[in-house]
Order: sequence, then C-alpha cells, then structure tokens
Amino acid sequence: MKKNERATLLVIIATGISSVAVQLITIREFLAQFHGNEFVISLILFSWLILGGIGTLVAHLITPHYWQPSPSRLCCLSFILTALSAIQIFIIRELRDFFFIHGSSVGFYPTLAYIFFTIAPYCLLVGFVLPYSLFVLRTETPDYSGARIYIADNIGDITGGAFFLFALVFLVTPFEAIFLAGLPLVAASFFLFSLTEKQRKYLKIIPGAAITLLVLATGIFFEPFSLAPSEGELVHYRESRYGRIAVHKDNGQFTLFIDGVPVLSSQNQSIAEETIHYPMAQLNNPQRILLISGEGGIMKELKKYGLKTVDYVELDPDIISVQFKFGLIENIEGLNVINQDGRAFLADSDKIYDAIVLNLPEPDTFQVNRFFTDQFFSLVKKRLAPDGVLSFSMEGYDNYLAEPQRQKLSSLYNTVKNHFKHVLLMPGLKIFFLCQDISIKTDIPARLKEKGINTLYIRGYYYGNLTKERISGLNDLMDPNTPKNSDNSPFLMRLMFSQWFAKFSSSPVGFIAALIVLTFIYLFRIKREEFVLFSTGAMTMGSEILVIFAFQIFYGYIYFQIGIIITVFLAGLLPGALLGDKLREGGKHILVLTDGLLVFMMVILMLALKMGGDRLPSFFFLIFGFMVSLACGFQFPVALHLGGGGNSAVTRSFSADLIGAACGTLITSLVLLPYFGLIWATAGLIVLKLASLIVIGTRNEKYKQKGFSLL
Repeated sequence: MKKNERATLLVIIATGISSVAVQLITIREFLAQFHGNEFVISLILFSWLILGGIGTLVAHLITPHYWQPSPSRLCCLSFILTALSAIQIFIIRELRDFFFIHGSSVGFYPTLAYIFFTIAPYCLLVGFVLPYSLFVLRTETPDYSGARIYIADNIGDITGGAFFLFALVFLVTPFEAIFLAGLPLVAASFFLFSLTEKQRKYLKIIPGAAITLLVLATGIFFEPFSLAPSEGELVHYRESRYGRIAVHKDNGQFTLFIDGVPVLSSQNQSIAEETIHYPMAQLNNPQRILLISGEGGIMKELKKYGLKTVDYVELDPDIISVQFKFGLIENIEGLNVINQDGRAFLADSDKIYDAIVLNLPEPDTFQVNRFFTDQFFSLVKKRLAPDGVLSFSMEGYDNYLAEPQRQKLSSLYNTVKNHFKHVLLMPGLKIFFLCQDISIKTDIPARLKEKGINTLYIRGYYYGNLTKERISGLNDLMDPNTPKNSDNSPFLMRLMFSQWFAKFSSSPVGFIAALIVLTFIYLFRIKREEFVLFSTGAMTMGSEILVIFAFQIFYGYIYFQIGIIITVFLAGLLPGALLGDKLREGGKHILVLTDGLLVFMMVILMLALKMGGDRLPSFFFLIFGFMVSLACGFQFPVALHLGGGGNSAVTRSFSADLIGAACGTLITSLVLLPYFGLIWATAGLIVLKLASLIVIGTRNEKYKQKGFSLL
C-alpha cells in the first residue's frame, strides 16, 4: 500500500470515528433539548441520512467539473468538518430558546426544521467528504475500489461508536467528547498533507490545524455558559448514563431538571400530599411501600405513617445523590434506595407491598409509556397484598375535559381495570388513579383524621375541590370502548403522537405524502441494484428504529443504550463488506440470497415479539441488529460491482443506501410504530424487502446490458 493511500485511508477512518461520536452526542443533545422525546431520534437520523445523501450527490456533480480532487483540499475539508462539530452543538443549545419560547413544547414541523437546518452544514460535508476521498485516491489509481472506501469508513464508524460507548459517555462532557473525537481527524489530515505537499505549502497547514484545535478548545471553555438557565442559576450539572441532570436555584427553591424537564421541586406541598395520602388513606395498617421515582416532599409525608419499609426505585444513581444533596428528598427511617429500572425491579422481585406509587410524568415517550401498559399492571398486581393499592397520576383539567385527554384517561382506565376490581379517578391539578380490589374511600380528610395524620393542603382545600359530584362526573366520562394500552400496541403513544400535531393545528399527512411522492420520483431514476441498496438501507434503519423503541418499551434506558444499538448496527457492516467484496462475482444470486436472509430475520423478530418481547433478553436485539447490518454490508460491494464500480456508480450507490435509510427511519417512526405497533411495523418492513427480492430475483440480463432503470 502506498504512503499516500495509507494516509488517505487514515483520514477516512478518522472521519468515521469523529462523525459517529458527533452523531451520538448530537442525538443526546437534542434529547435533552426536546424533553427526551424519542421521535426526535428519528428526525435526527432522517435529517442526518438525507443530508448525507445530498452531500454525496453534490460531490459527484461538483468534483469532476469544478473542484478537482487533491489531498490538500481533502485536508482543508477535514479541518472544517472537525470545527463544525463543536460549532453545531453550541448552535443547538443557544438557538433553541431564540426560535422557541423557553420551556414550551414545540410542534413536529418546527422541530424537524430546527434539527434539519442546525445539523445541515456538518451532515452535508460528511456526505461530501466520503466520495471525495475516493476521487482523491483515483487521481493516482483510476480503478481504486469503492468497496475499500466503504470498508475504511465502517472501521472508523465502529471505532467511533466503541470510543463513545466505553469511554466518552462515562468520562467527559459533550464538548470534551467532541474535542477528543476530533483529534484523530486533525492528526490524520496533518499527516496526509505532510506526505503530499512540498515543505513551503506544508507550513501553511499549521495555522489551519491550530484554528481547528482552538475552536474545539473554546467549546470546552464555554460549555458551562451554554447551559446557564435564563432564570435563576445553574447550581449542578452532570451528563449521566441516562440523561442530562441539572439543578436550578431560583428564589431559594431548588428544581431538578432531567433532559430539560422539571421533575422535582423542593416546594410542592399540595402534590406531595395528594401523591402520598390519597393511596395511603385506603390502607388500615400499611407497612411496606414501593415508590417508583420521586416527588419533592413525599418522604416527609410518608414519615407520618411509621412505615417499616419504603423501597424507593430510581434508575439513575446520580439523580439520587442530587436529591439528597439539595434536600429534594429526606432520608427517613426504613428507606431503601434501589438503583434499578422500576419495571425490571418488579419483574425480578418477590416482595409484596401494601402500596405501589408511581411518580412519573405523562406517558408521552415510549420510556414512560411502558409503566402504563397491560403488561406492567399485571406485574404490579402480583406484587401487591390482597388489599393493596396502586396509585399514579395524569395531567388534570379545570372545567372541561378535552376529547384527546378523555381518550387517554379511558384507555388507562380500561387497561388497569383489567387487573383491579375497583378503579377510581380523583380530579384536580393532577388526576390520580386509585386501583384496588376492595372498595375505595373518597373521604380522604376523614380517613386521615381517623389515623391521626395531619396535613395542610388536604385538610384545608380537599372538600372545596373534590366534591362527590365532580368525582362521579369524571369517572362517568370514561369510555369502555377505548382500546387498552399494551407494549406491542401502545395506544397511548398513538394518542400522544396525534395530540402533538393537534396541539399545533398541524398534521403529518402532508409531510408523509410529499415524502412518498419524492421517493417514487427517485425510484423511477435508479437501477435495480440501487433499489436493492435503497430497500436494504430502509429496512436496516427501520430495524434500528424498531430496536431503539423496543429498548425503550422493554428496558427503558435508551439515553445510554442508543450508543450500544447504533454501534452494533455499524459493527456488522465491516465483516459483511469484507465478505461481500470477496464474493461480489456472484452478482444477482448473492443479492437474492441476502434479501431472503433479511426477510427470514425479520420474520424471526416478528415471531419473537409476538410471543413476548418483554421476556426477550437484551442481547437478542443486539444480535439481531448485528446480523441485519452484516447482510447490509454484504450487499453493498456486490451491488457496486453490478453497477460498474465507476465514480457515478459509487456516488449513486452511496446515495441509494443513505436515502433509503432516511426513508426507512421516518416511515417506521412516524407511521408504522405509532399507528400499528411493533409487530405490524416489522411486517411492513418485511413487505418492503419482499418487493426488493422480487425486483432483483426476476431481473432479465438484457436489462443489465442496456442499463435500464428500475421502473
């Protein structure tokens, strides 16, 4: 291997390391900015892929005629790309409150536009650099293999994912991670320039490298300022494995924020009393209580009952330490803190409780929704004493219950009623569900008086706010025909998704229709082997989205696992591409075989989900992801060989793969999953791959000779 070739391949590998780390950091950043909404992941991946595909096409159009490839230009592009990675994160943080009202929810289209345009410069350049690197190599070796570039890029992608997963996510802040991930690209670009340019020009690269490193270092310096709140002061900040933790202090009050959402406050007396005393008033002599997540002041209220055991389950140990540090919860007698996922704890535990209290936000993400499904309530019932009570809450209303909210409450009512004989909704600023197999008492102040429990809010305001008429009126509004909420068919997520659009008087129909039209126009212009790559890219990314959402549903900690999932889906590409490059002479038959294998794996996934996805070990999804990416990587060099292997074939193949992946991401996340659930979403991806199998399997060799397009 020539020195210049080795140096260029090092730049490609370093670009992969940097770009994957930046992608993962960007995803986590947007999750923190948009309140942990998983649909944001799909919008990021869609934008990233479609912009990368456009950048690849731009490289094909510009390079031969207007911008001849050279190592020095590749080095300059690499420096710009590295600097953009830090600038991008800073822009995402700073412009969010400039374009949107601080703390407000944001509609689908503004969210998509914000994501698309803030990451556009970086993603377009990433898409441009990969084929441009090949063009640089082909200035010396005209028949240089495009598959080798694909393999080198995969090596970098896998290394970047592993670097982020096993080091960066634990040890450093986002801007420090950007700096460390960018260093290999700066070094590789500097090395390439030193080999290919004369001494006089070589000295000119030093200022470029210095400016790039200065931009990265500046990001580290300004990171604390970029996180400062518009009101109050930031007194604590940490990037944990599971989310961004921040504590704001305003007028002596501490508020804990997780991914930008206020979850705990040091002064919330009314909610603390309702959360604890509504369920505890139903019990005669409670001794063992389970809390899943917390609320400010609840320990103080629980202390009034002299409980023997209070198990407090919180997934993130960093959240627990912050709560104790700032006095958000009190360390009472009998308190056991358990750092585990609440649902996993219930599945593994054999303890029996008198009350189980959920202190969770609205189920507007798959991560939270998993605590409001039929499967979860079944777990709860097994861990409750015969007269035990389950309590959880939803957002309340003033005078009128809107239809979407009524449907949400009705779905929850019907789901939990399947497991408890009595379910009562208590209206207020929050609507509390009380679920028990014995009759539920509504005169909470009288029950507390009998027990000698003193309160402030309930004693003074309960009778004025919760009349018998208001309680019965709310419960009479529940619709028995509303579908139940389950893991595989999350009806609440469908409602939340629809509410997201209805809240801003918009609809996803126009966007999806435009995407379908543009996709069909594109399909009319591509060859059959490119359609195979398009469908494989769509199915691979669709499968990745399925696995991401399945992790949210069954395990609930995607903020950390997103790195594992993306890395695993990248890891199979490399061995697949190496093997495919060796067997590329098999042509059409290889593509037919791998298409059949992909269909078979999707059928296995669908059957596994049908039989019980919540019982599947996490490594099942990771092995599935590796196998899918293995087949995808296998197909690329084969399809590239069938396309002729020239510059045009390379850029068209890269674009087909990226554009297909973008379409698969969006269709799976916006249509298949919210409206049809996991199993039918899997079936939809199977249909897409069957279409590819039919197209390539029935191919006539005379079409190959004439170069006819797909349709």
